[in-house]
Amino acid sequence: MDTRKLRFALIGNEYQARKSSAITHILDYLRGRDADVIIDRGYHGFLSRIRNIDLRCTEVFDGAGFDADFVISLGGDGTFLKAAERVGSRGIPILGVNMGRLGFLADVLPSEVSSALDEIYNGNYRVEGHSVIKLEADGETLEGSPYALNDIALLKRDNASMISVRCSINGNFLVTYQADGLVISTPTGSTAYNLSNGGPIIVPSANNLCLSPVAPHSLNIRPIVINDDCVIDLEVESRNHNFLAAIDGRSEKLREGTKIRISKASYKINIVKQHATHYFSTLRDKLMWGADQR
Repeated sequence: MDTRKLRFALIGNEYQARKSSAITHILDYLRGRDADVIIDRGYHGFLSRIRNIDLRCTEVFDGAGFDADFVISLGGDGTFLKAAERVGSRGIPILGVNMGRLGFLADVLPSEVSSALDEIYNGNYRVEGHSVIKLEADGETLEGSPYALNDIALLKRDNASMISVRCSINGNFLVTYQADGLVISTPTGSTAYNLSNGGPIIVPSANNLCLSPVAPHSLNIRPIVINDDCVIDLEVESRNHNFLAAIDGRSEKLREGTKIRISKASYKINIVKQHATHYFSTLRDKLMWGADQR
């Protein structure tokens, strides 16, 4: 049992009030444990506009300017990805409370919060390390973080014609994709954009990446799985001379001819899992894996 005074950072969805219904219970629980509770400033401001929430907390923080034993993400998988971006390389474990719909990353239901927090205090939980990838753009400055827990996608802009993406793996030419884009996915992101493009599901513990074309022009182009220690070099040609790089959904506009390199980051994101939660049961529950609809 963990008898230390723990410090929790709360990061949440700031747009839908119904997704904050569990916050009162979480705050009451943590106060009952005499925990330090710090809340993201934007989320704190959002909650302060909702009546009947006691927002007494240790402090309010901005951006990545916080230190904690655990982060609690309150929202869907998008909120979880933002929390992961802010944690970065610091290794703070993240507990994802699902206020959204599917919830692969945020997989703790509001009704399960007490038991999940009990497990943290009792030491009866797992921490899974999930791989992160990074994007380097030669000659271009990125506005946001270059790191992605789910995926990095190179995409055509607006209604432009398809793009050509020349791809090399560890310096060896693979293929030139003629497509609407190309998704490079981690195992964590294999059930996201990758899956919707026909890519395979990869278990989180696998040391792999997947390259999946988006609406390829050729029918004999298929997704490919590679080792995650490979270095992927990409060059894009586009009729309107620019394209988008979507890093966990955060779009960056890049110029045609920019040399792109994607590789595994030097750190992992640590995700708190309940002791009884297993990946294959999550697949069955979330994707109705193997369900017979006849």
